[in-house]
Amino acid sequence: MKKDISEKIESLRQQIRKHDYLYYVENKPLISDQEYDHLFSELKKLEQQHPELITSDSPTQRVAGQPIEGFKQVTHAIPMLSIDNTYSEEELKAFDRRVAKLLETSNYSYVVELKIDGVAMSLRYENGILVLGATRGDGTKGDDVTHNIKTIKAIPLRLDDNPPDILEVRGEVYMPKKAFQKLNEAKEKNGEPLFANPRNAAAGSLKQLDPKITAKRNLSFYAYSLGETSKSIAKTHFENLEKLKKFGLPVNEHTQRAKDIEEVIKTCAKFEKNRFTLDYQIDGLVIKVDELKYYDTLGTTGRAPRWCMSYKYAAEQAKTKVLSISVHVGKTGIITPVANFEPVVLAGTTVKRASLHNFDEIERLDIRVGDSVIIEKAGEIIPQVVEVKKEHRHKDAKSFEPPDKCPVCGSKTEKDPAGVYIRCVSTSCPAQLKEKLRYFAGRDQMDIENLGPALIEQLVDKGLVKDFSDLYKLDIFAMLSLERMAQKSAQKVLDGIEKSKSQPLGRLLAALGILHVGAQNAEILASHFGSIDALQEAGEQELTAIEQIGPVLAKSIYEYFHNENNLKVIEKLIKAGVNTKQKKTQKSDVLSGKTFVITGTLENFKRDEIAQIIKENGGKVASSVSKKTDYVLTGAEAGSKLEKANQLGVKVISEKDFLKMIGK
Repeated sequence: MKKDISEKIESLRQQIRKHDYLYYVENKPLISDQEYDHLFSELKKLEQQHPELITSDSPTQRVAGQPIEGFKQVTHAIPMLSIDNTYSEEELKAFDRRVAKLLETSNYSYVVELKIDGVAMSLRYENGILVLGATRGDGTKGDDVTHNIKTIKAIPLRLDDNPPDILEVRGEVYMPKKAFQKLNEAKEKNGEPLFANPRNAAAGSLKQLDPKITAKRNLSFYAYSLGETSKSIAKTHFENLEKLKKFGLPVNEHTQRAKDIEEVIKTCAKFEKNRFTLDYQIDGLVIKVDELKYYDTLGTTGRAPRWCMSYKYAAEQAKTKVLSISVHVGKTGIITPVANFEPVVLAGTTVKRASLHNFDEIERLDIRVGDSVIIEKAGEIIPQVVEVKKEHRHKDAKSFEPPDKCPVCGSKTEKDPAGVYIRCVSTSCPAQLKEKLRYFAGRDQMDIENLGPALIEQLVDKGLVKDFSDLYKLDIFAMLSLERMAQKSAQKVLDGIEKSKSQPLGRLLAALGILHVGAQNAEILASHFGSIDALQEAGEQELTAIEQIGPVLAKSIYEYFHNENNLKVIEKLIKAGVNTKQKKTQKSDVLSGKTFVITGTLENFKRDEIAQIIKENGGKVASSVSKKTDYVLTGAEAGSKLEKANQLGVKVISEKDFLKMIGK
């Protein structure tokens, strides 16, 4: 009897999966909504009667019963890199020339895909079962949104056709235009703020703690590449996508091969005309080299692969009127002029303002209050003024003069000697302090949860925080003195501040806002010096000797750590218990001065794991083989890097050889 029920349940699951695929992936439904609902209700009823037979991949388990408390961060097995952009045919041809030069052949082809305007997503399947859905995040780490990903019916919970034991699929979660329109109509009816565009709506839906809300948003998904896999499934990118289809994953039907760059350009022109007829937003096309064997040779630039390029379409334009020009004071004292417009809809969002960048730009444009202007969105994201219609200008319109005093604190302003920016030179300007604190507390710096812009405004305006270190002096009584601050909320902020004390040294150096020092340079400094005390003692010559630290950056770092006010703040941060030392990860220097390149599938390690071991023993890891490479560490199915190593006479070693080198 139980065997019969188990078989009946499995039969219903298979039928529902089949119809989900036909409806959400193939867009070819075979049964009516009523018939589908009947199958689903029957399955649900049987599972309720026999809860011991419920499995995690059952269609009834797409929506979890309870909201989660927060989002965990997960590390991507392989980083999710960005894609470089281009806007012209000539730049596409230049990309093709670079590919040909690096490969030293013209025997390659391309795949052209629509660039869906949504949220990049990683789906991890183990033994054919979906176990993780994670956002791109910063490319290295993203948010675990599995509970929300499972609500998207275009994403299979179980794969077909014998997939690899481990299969990481990358793609785009998006909101169809019809779903977006329906969602905004409902929000308008309820008197709620509207979403600006489908991309924002998709991102907001994935950040819901309650999957029941996400399930109502009608999100969808297209797969476009692979991440980590336990074995390769094809020799070309296009064949990979065909395989993903067989596994039951949705792949965009407009994806096509192109034999050369001329065919790519024709495809770009075709979709520029047709893109507005699609039921989802695209902001261009992605062009990828088809042959996977060339990917290692082409390598990456650090932030983006060299084997692909994004071709973005020209921005939409709109005409509007300048109502006023205001100024904004940033964290380094730079005063930025902003044009405020009559609201106008542009590329799906309402635009009310645009940065004018600096006062030289105001002079170049000769923009004035009352002018009619043409605006567009750079990359379909950032609005900017591209033309002033001076023929429509009122005769009394006056030029906008740069301020000689800071609009916030009244201190004098100065122009950068070698730049175009005007700065407030006061070190106690509250506008600068607010921006510095927002940056300091930001997710990529000290990551202080619940310390948002509105709270920072109050803390500065009430005189409770005058520099970074004052954050660590706040107590429950100070927090409760703020507007709309209850005990529970106040404690959450204090907990976030306390937690930030243990952030790595690299994050602290980035958070300090040293001119020209971003996250990458901060990590380089932290690794090289090991402590903030050692960095303070470094001279410009010592700094310039570090790879990737040039003379301009070295001068900026030196000046920051020889400013008395900055040193006082750092001293107070140390007294408050903020970590100022780099955690030592190097176990030996046995590989010191040696550069390794890793290729192929290793037997006992993932690539990132063995790369970490190399670094822990004093070695360096490079992405491509050159004459400066000391060793190429190879695994199974080693590709073009092995060929290049043999051509250059670089020593090739196995995993076993490597372990002997480090004494294991």
